[in-house]
Amino acid sequence: MKENKVTFLTQAALIAAVYVVLCVAFAPISYGEVQVRVAEALVILPFFTPAAIPGLFIGCLLSNMIGGSILIDVVFGSLATLLGAIGSYYLRRSRILVLLPPIIANTLIVPFVLRYGYGVPLPIPFMMLTVGIGEVIAAGVLGSVLLNTLVRYRHIFPIADMQH
Repeated sequence: MKENKVTFLTQAALIAAVYVVLCVAFAPISYGEVQVRVAEALVILPFFTPAAIPGLFIGCLLSNMIGGSILIDVVFGSLATLLGAIGSYYLRRSRILVLLPPIIANTLIVPFVLRYGYGVPLPIPFMMLTVGIGEVIAAGVLGSVLLNTLVRYRHIFPIADMQH
């Protein structure tokens, strides 16, 4: 039992760390009104392990703080990632559906953060479109590639043996 807790915490910490590293490494496109946050490809990890839920949340929280985001962005941007991760976990039986919750959560929440937190004057529906496109690229396309790679090479990646 204790080993399972250690494994869970280790996986969550590793996922958080990788999320932060990807945000920092791709900083020019990880923050701002129009972004493709490469780290969002990791949102498929709840397909494999529930440890991804806190890992993604903490990774996003830390990334937003490191990236100089304002408090409302740190809170609500991270909550969008948390909601997306929880949704992905519940839809983990489908490789397609697991991609949708992070895309939807960020598309619906982040434009309001941009408008009311940063004062971006663009119409909210337009920002939903731009945020949604960034999420489709990062979570949908890159996440799908990562998901299929991990499933295909699960004998190499131990995390991929967690549930499937």
